[in-house]
Amino acid sequence: MTARSIRLMTWNVHGTFTLNPGFDLPGVIALIQKWSPDIIAIQEIDSRSRDENPFDRLQSALGGSSIGALSIVTADGDYGQMLISRWPWARTPIVNDISFGEREPRRAISADILTPRGPLRVVATHLGLSIRERRQQAGSLLRLAEAADHPAVVIGDLNDWFWINSVRGVLAQRLRIRTRNRTFPSRFPLLKLDRIYGCGIRLLASRVDPAARVLSDHLPVIADIRLDPQPAIV
Repeated sequence: MTARSIRLMTWNVHGTFTLNPGFDLPGVIALIQKWSPDIIAIQEIDSRSRDENPFDRLQSALGGSSIGALSIVTADGDYGQMLISRWPWARTPIVNDISFGEREPRRAISADILTPRGPLRVVATHLGLSIRERRQQAGSLLRLAEAADHPAVVIGDLNDWFWINSVRGVLAQRLRIRTRNRTFPSRFPLLKLDRIYGCGIRLLASRVDPAARVLSDHLPVIADIRLDPQPAIV
């Protein structure tokens, strides 16, 4: 990481293979702090039936500007995602409803961040499980990124594992820079479910952290980027 670079991180933190049945929030926070991301998107945050609210705890521990997007709201807690930035928002971020039919509710956070290197549009999300659902949602993400007149990234758990009608086929038309790390399942990663796509940026390096396999069934993606002076969408 250089003085002019920006570190992005995306991580689905909710282990489903009994890797983290008690949801080791201190362990999750410690791993994030180890990488010290400037901007992080976190998926599958679940406060249901818990003594403490992980949304509040993550905000308190990681600081900066943050916004949560709740997909499920119940009497005993909520479920959703967060976007956290060490830098301020240019304006209040928008939580967009990108749900598909009767399937699980899905959200996309759209935020313009005032980085020291210039403004950056970040679209953070967690896409659905069906091919048609993801295809429609990918179109929504692309429109949110294209609405910016400066560099933009789409970041999150995109659940994109099948090449036919893929999310990649939609996003890569305009967001030509992307990470290619295998993240799922964390014990033996085969699939590139967690991604960062961008335009108006240069990807300097990307990696995963195998230490996360004891915390979640996804590995986090950590990427160092530099804003490119070229137009965001060409």
